[in-house]
Amino acid sequence: MENKKSAIDMFIDKSFKESIPEELPVIATRAKLVIFPNSVLPMLIGRKKSINALEESLEKHNNLLFFVSQKDIELENPKIDDLYKVGTVGRVVQIAKLPDGEYKILVEGLKRAEIKEVIETEKMLKFKIKTLERKYKNTKTLEALVRKVKGLFERYISLTKKFPQEALMILEDTNDPDIISDLIASVLPLELEEKQELLEELHPKKRLELELEILMREIELLEIEELLESKVKEKIEKGQKEYYLREKLKAIQEELSGEADDELKELKESLENKKLPEYVKEKVEHELTRLEKMSPYSPEASVVRTYLDWIINLPWSEKTEDRINIKEAEKLLDKNHYGLKEPKERILEFLAVRKLSNKPKSPILCFVGAPGVGKTSLGRSVAEALGRKFGRISLGGMRDEAEIRGHRRTYVGAMPGRIIQLIRKLGVKNPVIVLDEIDKMGISYQGDPAAALLEVLDPEQNSAFTDHYLEIPFDLSEVIFITTANVLHTIPIALRDRMEIIQIPGYTDAEKYYIAKDYIIPKLLEEHGIEKNQLKINKITLEKIISEYTRESGVRSLERVLSKLMRKVALKLAEGESKVVVNVKNVKELLGTPPYFRSNKLEKPEIGVATGMAWTAYGGEILQVETLITSGKGKIMITGKLGDVMKESAQIALTLSKALIGEYDEKLLDKFDNCNFHIHVPEGAVPKDGPSAGVTLTTAIVSSILKKPINNEISMTGEITLRGKVLPVGGIKEKLLSAYRSGIKEVIIPKDNEKDLEKIPEEILKKIKVNLVEDIKEVLKIALLEG
Repeated sequence: MENKKSAIDMFIDKSFKESIPEELPVIATRAKLVIFPNSVLPMLIGRKKSINALEESLEKHNNLLFFVSQKDIELENPKIDDLYKVGTVGRVVQIAKLPDGEYKILVEGLKRAEIKEVIETEKMLKFKIKTLERKYKNTKTLEALVRKVKGLFERYISLTKKFPQEALMILEDTNDPDIISDLIASVLPLELEEKQELLEELHPKKRLELELEILMREIELLEIEELLESKVKEKIEKGQKEYYLREKLKAIQEELSGEADDELKELKESLENKKLPEYVKEKVEHELTRLEKMSPYSPEASVVRTYLDWIINLPWSEKTEDRINIKEAEKLLDKNHYGLKEPKERILEFLAVRKLSNKPKSPILCFVGAPGVGKTSLGRSVAEALGRKFGRISLGGMRDEAEIRGHRRTYVGAMPGRIIQLIRKLGVKNPVIVLDEIDKMGISYQGDPAAALLEVLDPEQNSAFTDHYLEIPFDLSEVIFITTANVLHTIPIALRDRMEIIQIPGYTDAEKYYIAKDYIIPKLLEEHGIEKNQLKINKITLEKIISEYTRESGVRSLERVLSKLMRKVALKLAEGESKVVVNVKNVKELLGTPPYFRSNKLEKPEIGVATGMAWTAYGGEILQVETLITSGKGKIMITGKLGDVMKESAQIALTLSKALIGEYDEKLLDKFDNCNFHIHVPEGAVPKDGPSAGVTLTTAIVSSILKKPINNEISMTGEITLRGKVLPVGGIKEKLLSAYRSGIKEVIIPKDNEKDLEKIPEEILKKIKVNLVEDIKEVLKIALLEG
């Protein structure tokens, strides 16, 4: 061809610009042949349509053709759907006609292009095309990548021994990423799909990254071949070709040992035997195809095998059938739990709805209460009543979002989240899962696990929960989630909105007695190997243990104390005694001095000391608020590790007291200017906060000024306003329980909390007088005694 630049000159000369028309004749290539830009390749033209396209190119289009690969190389007359959409515009550099009528041409690849419109298909293929280009910056990373790929390609050529060293000359003369990536792609022995992927990738950085991976794979195989060949050559003699081939085959079999094939076979059999959703099966088959192409000893192959093991062994369709009998469930709940009327009723309602409805939306029940009141065991009872498998996850202290959503597979040691892990362990897709301590999750730089739980616990979203490790949706809608918490205020509002809150209050001493007698003691006797007739403990002794050795809302401490008692009894039985009798006289000898033998109630009425009731995450308790007046200039000192809200309540109480004293005796108002007020709440190491001490603080201050003692048999709670109004507070049941355990005979609570008395056990209301008040003057009238 006259006056044409050589192929090498043209793709090294970056100033060369080829004007490419919008319409070009097309040659569909086969035999895994893909023309790349910046490369020169020979090819044979024999099909009629291809010869027509070549002739038109020479006549009308300045030797330019559009080369595009056909997907099935067996097709003699491919249609538009049988071709890839992206190909290469090339120029015919040389042409020679062969005796059989075919043409042998040398093609120089110019630019990538894609098919936009079909112009002609009968006589020849002719398309309207659009050239593809991608602008990019020449970064340090790209330069390093070019250098690395060039080095590996040199190593590859030296190992293959199929290319002359002149093949490296072009690479040595340029550092252009486009040219280098296309040249290497044109000579690598790749499958058609791999070549087409490299052709369709416009950014040279991504092409180089793919080629880096391919070169490393090919070099690894070539080095193994070289090693095997060297092993074989050491054992054979010249001329023994047959012996050489047998030994080489033997060395290959020893190296591979067939383990990878066996493992792939097992995975395929598992896939055939497992009933998987269609989208899961597609994902598994895709990963199996990838695994077959990898070296069985590469790290990535190990990652893929672990991933496939997780996918195949998850219970995509396995589940247990619900067996719901409401009467049996009621008996089961009564058998496992004493009291807890409201939670039991809600659980039975929950079971009844599931029995009547085929597709009920499972509400997320959240049991809130002090430790040891039976929150987790209620969840286990729900699973037992339904005949489902039971699992538990503790969320306390969790700060990593990946604990819920899993780690992405790109990380070393990646695993699915704990939800998916537990479901695989249980082996069914519809277990009952208790998420304990949902109020104790934290936030860190690793994410917010509470936010990740929103998708898990939302019935509208969890049918397609996507774990980061699995990367495919898993249906959690059939899982019954039950959560537990000690307090509500630390649970994010959005998460709390997903749940139905069920408060589980503490137990009275009478309830603890029956729990200990009917539940704890029989269980501990069995655990410690003690026969029922070997231990005798009467009601009075058990009540003494409950009242003097424990003071909590739940029964966990009671179980620990009784467990200690069982160990003492077991020791005596092991020493030879046939029966141990535990009574009021010897219980101190067995358990030691009672920690609560004295009530924390005041022994007598005192001036300036009022008894308040407080709510804590572990139940309720009573505390004394002390006020002392000293000479000074009207300053107020507050001690006892009080929070900001309680300090503000103290300021309000002092201001309100000044107004009340002014109504009572204006002469006493001088004290507010000439005296200092010191307010103290004992147990200074324990943080205290909340508005419900306002009534108690005001009563203590007024008592100090009027020199009137406060009734020590009365405890009180309520928020106060500057106008003297008593506002409602929370935790009434826990507060009354604490007063009852401390021997208080009378309580003062806000009038608006009257509705909460419905939840108070009858035995407590019979022994404690409840005063409902709306104004601080009513409180003072009840609590203050005449001095």
